Amino acid sequence: MTVRRSIGLETELGVMDGSNPNANPIVLSANVVDEYGKRGIASTPQGAVRWDYHGEDPLNDARGHRLDRAAAHPSQLTDDPEHLAPSADANFYDVRRPSEEELALPHASNAVLTNGARLYVDHAHPEYSAPEVMNPREAVLWDRAGEYIAREAMDLLKEKGHDVVLYKNNVDGKGAAYGTHENYLVSRDVDFNEIIRYLTPFFVTRPVICGAGRVGLGPHSEKPGFQISQRADYVENDIGLETTFNRPIINTRDEPHADSAKYRRLHVIGGDANQFDYSNLLKVGTTSLVLWLLEQDEVPLALDSLVMYEPVAATWEISHDPSLKIAVDMHDGTRKTALEIQQIYLDVIREALERRGVIDDDTREIIEQWQDVIDVLNHDIFAAASRIEWVAKYQMLSSLRERGHLSWDADKLRALDLQWHDLRQSRSIVQKIDDAGRVTRLFSPSEIEWAVRHAPISTRAYLRGGLIRKFPVHIASAGWDGITVDTPGRDALLRIPLMYPERATKELVGEMLENATSIEDFLEKLGAL
Repeated sequence: MTVRRSIGLETELGVMDGSNPNANPIVLSANVVDEYGKRGIASTPQGAVRWDYHGEDPLNDARGHRLDRAAAHPSQLTDDPEHLAPSADANFYDVRRPSEEELALPHASNAVLTNGARLYVDHAHPEYSAPEVMNPREAVLWDRAGEYIAREAMDLLKEKGHDVVLYKNNVDGKGAAYGTHENYLVSRDVDFNEIIRYLTPFFVTRPVICGAGRVGLGPHSEKPGFQISQRADYVENDIGLETTFNRPIINTRDEPHADSAKYRRLHVIGGDANQFDYSNLLKVGTTSLVLWLLEQDEVPLALDSLVMYEPVAATWEISHDPSLKIAVDMHDGTRKTALEIQQIYLDVIREALERRGVIDDDTREIIEQWQDVIDVLNHDIFAAASRIEWVAKYQMLSSLRERGHLSWDADKLRALDLQWHDLRQSRSIVQKIDDAGRVTRLFSPSEIEWAVRHAPISTRAYLRGGLIRKFPVHIASAGWDGITVDTPGRDALLRIPLMYPERATKELVGEMLENATSIEDFLEKLGAL
């Protein structure tokens, strides 16, 4: 499928109260989610649809074992131990109706939206988890929709006198980091050791084409300077199950939210939150192509030369060098730059595609953009400023630094670094340079506004979002791999399992859904009643 596969992006947003810097971020995050769930344009007139925790399985490790629940860090316990993941062959089945007392109990702030996304509180941050899509362009579009949702949430809270500010970034500059995660469904036939071996050098070097940039070196910005990646200094391990501490390059969570016999979900935790479309496009598209190569079970020998001597150290070294000149130690004794490593990945993938003789338009776009960006960065870094986010930020801050004779630890530069990620249109630096025509965009504002309200038509998100949009009063809860429906006259709730992201699309169920006159009518057409 080349770059076409089930993809999902999720971003934890930085949050603060503009009038009270000491406000509790957990309370602020809950306010954001709850208010949007009540009144947001992607919510429903009946309020937020609850999250369905069926299918959450965060302690299953892709290396072939399961972390004991008693040994897990509390941040890893995102599942409901009473309701494990359904099997892939599960058909429609009844779910016990919760009592009024159970429904009245305190619950986490969650809202499943009409575009198929999930907005919820993850630890001390509001998180927007975009709906599943099937190609990189769709991934960019529904990720950008999350920015519009964040702006609307701030406006809704402002109407009630709350000065909440949301940032699309990954660090607070004082030692805290929060994630932008990517999720890719990969064939279960690919040996996980192959993923570890061949994706590690790719992830270490990938920030040169998709980093968001950051002022400060070290987790606590201990040293002055500018670096390519927001997340690099928080990488502490090669491989691991953790996401909020001891962060690895390769995360081993084996929680596919799909048929586990057919798929594994690669959960990528080291990427930056991007506001630039092409940074996001290349981040998702190049990763999907490397996964496609591994799925062919014909990995070229050229990739074996990319095994690194110290991947964690190389992650830091590459991020700390915006000149892109530094070479890192390889296991075979050679040294290579990040751009050289990216070029080798591109070359072997292009050769593999040419051998098979079929390149779809989505794949061709990624190949061409990947090569063009590598060429530009090799000759004139700043010529990539309209497409690559870290370059644009570096260009702006370097110019201000030189004009003002400032050091990299100057408060003015730190403040502007934060303001870069401010999602308020009146304060956003990215919005200002975008308005000036200095950001190359893939989508118009009207296309993004459409994606705020509507789910992708290419995945099961279409049915999730469509049912919430059309029959919100009858949706008891919704999750990635199922929707629980409350139909009149039934003692139990009915769960519709969605174990295959490529099903329940507009092509397959759109006519049934749009022509249905009631939830019972739709379920009868679907064969569920």
